[in-house]
Amino acid sequence: MSKKNVVITGLGFVTSIGNDSKSVADSLINLKNGIELYAPFADPKIPVKCVGTVKNFDTSSYDPEDWTYPERYSLRRDQLRAFAPHCLYAFCSMKQAIEDAGLSEGDISNVKTGMYTASAGSTGMLYHHMQKLDNSGVARAFPFAIVCSIVGTLSYNLVSIFKIKGASCGFASACASSSHAMGFAYDEIANGRQERMFVVGGEDGDYRTLLPFASMRALSTSADPETASRPFDKHRNGFVGTGGGVVAVLEDEDVARARGAKIYCRIKGWGQASDGYNVAIPHPDGDGVINAVKMALESSDVKPEDVDYINAHATSTPMGDTAELKAIKAVFGPNARTEISSTKGITGHGLSLAGVMEAGFTALGMREGFTPGSAHITELDPEAEGVNIITKTKMEAPKIAMSLSSGFGGANVALVFEKA
Repeated sequence: MSKKNVVITGLGFVTSIGNDSKSVADSLINLKNGIELYAPFADPKIPVKCVGTVKNFDTSSYDPEDWTYPERYSLRRDQLRAFAPHCLYAFCSMKQAIEDAGLSEGDISNVKTGMYTASAGSTGMLYHHMQKLDNSGVARAFPFAIVCSIVGTLSYNLVSIFKIKGASCGFASACASSSHAMGFAYDEIANGRQERMFVVGGEDGDYRTLLPFASMRALSTSADPETASRPFDKHRNGFVGTGGGVVAVLEDEDVARARGAKIYCRIKGWGQASDGYNVAIPHPDGDGVINAVKMALESSDVKPEDVDYINAHATSTPMGDTAELKAIKAVFGPNARTEISSTKGITGHGLSLAGVMEAGFTALGMREGFTPGSAHITELDPEAEGVNIITKTKMEAPKIAMSLSSGFGGANVALVFEKA
């Protein structure tokens, strides 16, 4: 059986650079920075200072009933009580994506529509509720402590709220998680098992989510929001964390066109491979990235010279960016015309959210007619010699684009998109 074409028909965003498609596109075009000094990191004993902050939401309380968020989103008390902060972000993004894709309740709740999610759970919620359990005992513990905190909380909450009846599960491959979710969602539709899939990524992006990375020396110690996240810059010294929620609607192209849906782009294929090297450090020559990219190109029937743009994983860590640059040069050759950028320069690194967020950015650019630049580069890393890194947004959409993601344990994913 021939594979079905898969398209993206809806997007929803709650991110450090905007909480809807219009504001996100404006930030990407003008390289508006979403990174700020983060008040909970003001303690002199904490070496990191910057975070890609989510604006117009206050989820700092451990009681969801104290949260504030835009009035356009309504939730029942019983639904909200089972949320972590990133569940709220993803819920709001889901509402946007449904509206953007023009979906009815019948389109959403049927056995041919599913949902794949990705998050690391809520470290803050888990910490808080386990302390309460220890200090006050089982009888006083919060009954939703598990469902609001552990990995999978996105699936538990959103599948039930939106009455999803098709395929559903959560993915946990660190910073490659939501790219894995998108790849396997593509497979569900391409192979005819589902007609439509929601791909959802979310992260709290708060104190307890991000600070443990400082112990790994992975976070930037810069106190300047304009230079803290600078992928591919010679002087980068770590990533800046961020949170939020992003939802992409994937559909069988025939189904989408039959209902008159707008189309952002077509997903051509994808590939994945592992480094088999180290629990936290990428392979120094980018072996896993090379293999994932080659598999993605093969599955998409695309040649390296056909790829106009790569949204790189590049988090602004010295080792990670270098390994990825080596991989790109190994596949695409020296002095290739393919344009490359990392949007993490303005957003920060969304951890398991990053894959679907950056795929969403790429799809948005393909529909709206732009290729986002790589911000905050003052001196290019010598390893980038022969790589076409663009530092300003180009007002032309790529015809073929790729989005790369990598995670702990050397998990690597490459997604290929085509302008529809």
